[in-house]
Amino acid sequence: MTPQRVTLITLGVEDLARAKAFYAALGWVPAQEQDGVAFYQMNGLALGLFGRAALAEDQGRPGADLGTGAVTLAQNFATETEVDAAFAAALTAGATALKAPEKVFWGGYSGYYADPDGHVWEVAMNPFWPLGDDGSLTLPA
Repeated sequence: MTPQRVTLITLGVEDLARAKAFYAALGWVPAQEQDGVAFYQMNGLALGLFGRAALAEDQGRPGADLGTGAVTLAQNFATETEVDAAFAAALTAGATALKAPEKVFWGGYSGYYADPDGHVWEVAMNPFWPLGDDGSLTLPA
């Protein structure tokens, strides 16, 4: 088994219905739902939305104040136009703009927004990282 992998990313959310509505507005559809959690199939991994209090309890630390913003999730796109469209769609869905997409020092184009629970997403175009037809990323050798 490959040790360098991630199979599931779980975001703690304050209001699961609100979080699901936000991601639905971006075109995301849950692949599985159980009481208090929704799972989305991604390219080779899954993303879960789980109530913050329930997540803290599941982690064995009930009552913990789970924060946000220390991790950035990212979506890479093939063009700057796609980045702008994804950023605009997120804002329309209820995201908060953190940094509008712009050309960046490393030669790409990126911007940041926070979802309604404060989870930070980057939308980017990196000319040095070609994407697969399905949007997947394999770092060049």
